[in-house]
Formats: sequence, C-alpha cells, structure tokens
Amino acid sequence: MNLQDIAKAANVSTATVSRAINRVPNVDPVLARRVWRVIEQVGYYPNKHARALVSGHSRILGLVVSEITNPFFPEIVQTFTELGISHNYEVLLSFLPEDSGLIGRAARQMIERRVDGVAILTFGREEGLVEVFRRQNLPMVAVDIDSEGPLCLRVDYQHGIRQAVQHLAALGHERIAFIGGPATLKTAQMRRIAFLECMREIDLAVSLDFVVEGDHTMEAGMKSISALALLPERPSAVVCSNDMTAIGVMRQAFELAIEVPRDLSVVGFDDIRLAQFMTPPLTTVQMSQTEIANTAFRALLECVADEPNQKAKEPYSINTNLVLRRSTALAPGRLRWSSCESQNVTASAKP
Repeated sequence: MNLQDIAKAANVSTATVSRAINRVPNVDPVLARRVWRVIEQVGYYPNKHARALVSGHSRILGLVVSEITNPFFPEIVQTFTELGISHNYEVLLSFLPEDSGLIGRAARQMIERRVDGVAILTFGREEGLVEVFRRQNLPMVAVDIDSEGPLCLRVDYQHGIRQAVQHLAALGHERIAFIGGPATLKTAQMRRIAFLECMREIDLAVSLDFVVEGDHTMEAGMKSISALALLPERPSAVVCSNDMTAIGVMRQAFELAIEVPRDLSVVGFDDIRLAQFMTPPLTTVQMSQTEIANTAFRALLECVADEPNQKAKEPYSINTNLVLRRSTALAPGRLRWSSCESQNVTASAKP
C-alpha cells in the first residue's frame, strides 16, 4: 500500500497521512490515531529513505566500537541499539579496523548512509575517524578525546583505581604490580598513570619491574604474570588494566601453582559479565557498560538536536567503583583478621 491507499482507508487526505507518519506536532490527534490504526491493520511500513530526503534526517545513528570479540563491548552495543529502537532510530554498527588505512572506508560507509550522528566508543585510536567526521560537520560523541569537535565522555579512572590500591594496602600488600594496556592507547596510559599516582598517595614504592605493558588480552596477562613470578621478590598483588588481562593472570597462576588469592591477590578493571563467574570471582573496578551506552546515546541525541555553531558542552562524567569479590585477600604472612572484621568484609563482598 502507498500513502493514497492509507488516506482512502482512513478517510483523510494524503497530507494528513504524511504528517501523522512524520509525527508533525500540529496534526489533529484524532486523525493521527485513525491513520495509525489503519497502518497497524494493513502492516504498512513507511519508506525511511524517502522520508529522509524530505526531512533531511535519516534517523540513523552510527556506533563505532573497537572489537566485538572483547566481552566489554557487546553490552554497550546491545544497550545502545535498544535505546535506538525505543527512540525510533536505526543504529549502524561499525568496528575500528586494525589496518589504519581502512579507517577512512569505515567512516565513508556511515557518511554515505547519511547518519545523523556518530558515537565513537573505541577507547583510543579514534583520531582518524574524528577528523573524517569533523570535515563533514557530523555530530559526534567520543570517550576521553582531546580533539575539538566531539562531545566528550570523561571516565574517572582514578576513583576506582584509588579504591583498588587502598583496598590492597589495607590487606597488607606492599608489593603491588600493575599490568597495563598498549602504550599507544591513551586510555590505557590514563589507567597506568592513575595507578602510579594512587600508590604515591599512600607512600607505597613501585618497582619498575612491577609495571608491565600488556595489550589488554588474556595472553598478555598470562605472559606478564609468568615474568613477574620469576622475579627474586615477586608481587603479592596485581592490578590489571582490564578484566581480560586479569583473567589471563588467574589462568596462568593456576598453571604456575600460584593460588589466588592466598598467594596472589588479583584486581581487574571493567567488570565484564564473565568476571563474577571466575574461580574465584574477580574483584574488579567497575566501569558500567550500560551507563556508557546510555550517556553516549543521550549526549548524541542532544548533539543531533542542537542548532549549528552552538557552544561546546562540558564533558559527561563516567564514574568507576571497586566491586569486591573473592580474588583478593590478606597479603601472605599477615595475621588473620579478627572474626568480627572477617564477617564484615564477607558481608560487603559481592558473590
């Protein structure tokens, strides 16, 4: 069926049908309900491409993430897509190619689809995309970006990492290692800097041998803990830049007969769903994927609705908090807590 058929069945003009479908606010509500009743009865679907040509808006939002194989990103994609559906937006998903030469092609696909705006949730390596979209004057939202143009989501890494460091110090750990992400990844460097600053705050020395560069994979965690275990004085605790690294640490610790948490306390970062199902369940710094997706979507809608040349807005803040589970315990050689203190900690720990 076409607009004329809908108009005839609803006994209204084609102009009224068009206004009702495009949700023009001044259309008569009684007539609009009549139109939508017919549309639902006959199963009519408006041509979005035709509507985009008329309105100038495609009602498509772009979403770019680093990689779908990393368990951190699927919940972001799901939440963002669900929000799109509830707000009558289609979401065009893309991944950041490993080959930097393909970044332009990934951006071009979105530009050719006339997306209304783009959320770049890659947590690093987004500069090439930002430059392409900026030339098109396309509304953007990105994480921890310093470039002019995109609205920024600023993650407070230090708060959660400070909680993790102080938690380990309270358990008597003094030899605390850190396994980071790639040196080329800005957000990984921000987590590393936050760890070093938080250690200095409580006057705990950090050996250079205890700060290891990884790549945010399980394999990097396995390799790093193997190297740390060979040191003359190995760490009693390790903070990891993400949960995948921490899971790799726990896996290799099992192979090395290092018991977690009796011999080694482990703290991750991200709080992916898998963390709570590890053995033991992983203590980690939570950076809520749902909050990130919600905040990014809300911010992007505001960008799309803004008039051109409007003043830049302040960054949105994303909080981080430590989630206590069972991969951390008293440092080896420390006296056990009193039964009262032990019960309090057990009660506060999450399963």
